[in-house]
Order: sequence, then C-alpha cells, then structure tokens
Amino acid sequence: MTADNSATLLHSIAVRDRRRSGTALASLGVAAFSLTFPATAWGLESFGPWSFASLRSVLAAVIAGGFLLAGRVPLPDRAHWAGLAVVAAGVVVGFPLLTTLALRTSTTSHAAVVVGLLPLTTAVFSALRTGARPSRRFWGAAVAGAAVVLGFTVSQSGGALSAGDGYLFAALLACAAGYTEGGRLARLMPGWQVIGWALVLCLPLSLAGSALGLAYEPVRLGVHGLAGLVWTAVFSTFLGLYVWYRGMAEIGAARASQLQLAQPLLTLVWSVALLGEHLSPAAPVAACAVLVCIAVTQTERVKA
Repeated sequence: MTADNSATLLHSIAVRDRRRSGTALASLGVAAFSLTFPATAWGLESFGPWSFASLRSVLAAVIAGGFLLAGRVPLPDRAHWAGLAVVAAGVVVGFPLLTTLALRTSTTSHAAVVVGLLPLTTAVFSALRTGARPSRRFWGAAVAGAAVVLGFTVSQSGGALSAGDGYLFAALLACAAGYTEGGRLARLMPGWQVIGWALVLCLPLSLAGSALGLAYEPVRLGVHGLAGLVWTAVFSTFLGLYVWYRGMAEIGAARASQLQLAQPLLTLVWSVALLGEHLSPAAPVAACAVLVCIAVTQTERVKA
C-alpha cells in the first residue's frame, strides 16, 4: 500500500468515526429534547408560562456560569458576540417562551408533531447561513416530512390553525435560527461554551422576567412542577444543547437537524406514559411517516 493510499484510508476512517460520534451526540440531544414538552406541561402545573420560561433560563444560566467560572473560560472574541446573541434569542428566550405559551392550549402530542417541521426549517436556515448544499434527494425527504406535519396540523385544527399553532410556528423560526448559529459557533469553540455564554448573556433579562412573572402569576409548588423545571433547565437547555451543538459541529447542521424527525415520535411516547394523553390515530401515523425520512437524509451527502 502506498503512502497516498494509506493517508486516504486513514482520512476515510477519521471521517467515518467523526460522523458516528457526531450522530451519537446529536441523537442524545434529541432524546433530551423529546422530554421538553411533557416536562413543560408538568411545570405549568406549578408556574405561569412567563414565570416558568424565565426560571428555566435562570437555573440553566447559574449552572452554565458555574462551569464557565470553574473552567476559567475567557470571554469569547468580540466577533462571536453577535452569533451568541442569535443563539440566546432563539433557544434561550424565543423557543422556550413561545412553546410554553402554546402548551396552555395545545396538547404535548399535537405540539410535538408540529415541531416535526423544525428539521426542514433548520436545514433551510443552515443552507442560507453557511452555504451548505444538500442534495435534491435530501430536500425531497425533508419536504415530504414537513408536508405530513402540515397536513396533520390542519386536520387536527378542523381545517384552520389555532393560536397555539401560531406560537409553535414562531418558535420554529426562532429555534432554527438559534440552532444554525450555534452549530456554526460550535466549530469555533466548545459546544458547552456556546450555550453557556448565550445563557449568561440572557441572565439579566431572565432575572427580570422571573421577578415580574412571580409577582403576577400564581405559584402552586408541587413535585411535577419542580421536576419539570429542573429537567427543562438542566437537560433541555444546558446539557441537551451542549451535546446537540457538538454533534452539529461534527456532522453539519443540515444532517443533524434531520435526526430531530425522531423527536415527535419520542415525545408522543412520553405524552402517553407521563401525562396520560389519548392520541388521535393520526398522531402516531404522522410521527412515523416523518421518521422514515431520517434514513434518506442521513445517507445523503451535504456539500459544505
């Protein structure tokens, strides 16, 4: 075997290992995210929507700040602050608040399938922001999954979209922007620092929101409410986003985003197991239909 052939083989092995590692990390993030809606529903048993979303960010920021201080991590370069602001606005403020407001009127199973649009939304944002060029087959699979989700949403709403769906669709745009920018930054700094600095950046706003929310919204502390708050802060917001951004940095935002097609199905399982929700026949069918698209998107190449 020549030196060139050896180098090519080693490179192929490294790329394969990197893809496996990135896929595993992004999948762990999806698993953590799949419990977010049920945990939020639990949290709303004890807190109002504004209080819950703000307290979730405060608790996550305290944890992230502790890690940053313990690691004596220096402040990010000035060039990264604009990107961190997008991450903060999208995944620290926008998505948690908008989905919490939506869950006042939508079931977690319905919200989970609507959020099945997030992979396509993130892939579009990634293509526009980073110049990634997925194949036509990739786009076909992503659009097919999105079409199923839209059909489910309209059928479950009696042919019209509800106010809860409006919050959910706005949350999709906010989250996709935050995911795309966070995935880009995770190639320049560790993923936990990306979400860590975004949380710290939002801490003054989160503290103000918590104070106002607790002053005007009733609080009825219970085991479910506290468990929901802890899960969304520790796993959905900090640890989940850490492994998610690290996985995105290794396999790319477009490819990683399509792994979230599995999230609606997982959330449907949690909704039944933890909340006792009764699913319509269309919900699991829709979730399984978009899940099929994962195999297609993960085998397609995405040109950088």
